[in-house]
Amino acid sequence: RCIFTEAASLGINFSLLAGGEPLMRKDLLESISNVEDMIFPIFTNGTLIGPSYMEFLRKNLNMVPIISLEGTAIGTDERRGQGVFKRAMQSMEMLKTENLFFGTSITVTTENMQLVTSADFINQLRGYGCKIVFYIEYVPTEPGTEHLAFSDAHVAQMEQVLEERRTMYQDIIFLSFPGDEKALGGCLASGRGFFHICPDGSAEPCPFSPFSDSNVLELGVRQALKSPLFKKIRAARALGWEHTGGCTLFEHREEIEQMMNK
Repeated sequence: RCIFTEAASLGINFSLLAGGEPLMRKDLLESISNVEDMIFPIFTNGTLIGPSYMEFLRKNLNMVPIISLEGTAIGTDERRGQGVFKRAMQSMEMLKTENLFFGTSITVTTENMQLVTSADFINQLRGYGCKIVFYIEYVPTEPGTEHLAFSDAHVAQMEQVLEERRTMYQDIIFLSFPGDEKALGGCLASGRGFFHICPDGSAEPCPFSPFSDSNVLELGVRQALKSPLFKKIRAARALGWEHTGGCTLFEHREEIEQMMNK
């Protein structure tokens, strides 16, 4: 808990909890739920949301479920397990019945982009009571999946369709990562806007850049943000790393690895 308390004291207001499955660690969620001035979006497949968790979420409105989907039932079950999509929909129905704020997270690829950004699909989510949609653009960390990653044309198309959806739906928040970083002056990783903490405490620039030279359990959040690696990446970005709409650090991963070896 001390990590989140320190983060809140530094003005960090959001801590995204991802896994694995963070709902498996209810003890951890209970211990950090009373951290003041902090909202915790919990990225979950939704299968563990039941009566016990509903009571917990009613009492702790700063804990916000973000249910992960792949668009269709087939796509979701292929990636996350048989029956997960149906269970996720049931969880959404329970959250809507309790009038709790929740959202969804969708990994967007060249294959599902048109579906998951369509009005029909968004209307379905809206019907379940979903109030926020995270679009996470696929980064090809696995060999042979490069065709699923966005081209420049896909990035431009995604920007256009999200602008249209934000106009159409005033009651839903749409966020795109890393696409929305472009409007914020480029990559927000390495402490410029966020950073990633591994289960062992290692502080990484972002989830798609698994390099670390500091540990928050040993140094604390403030000192970890001052790590030599983070400083080098922020300086390199300032020297001209342009944001093309895709993941900037993934595009420069070889240069980051070189920074670690210097």
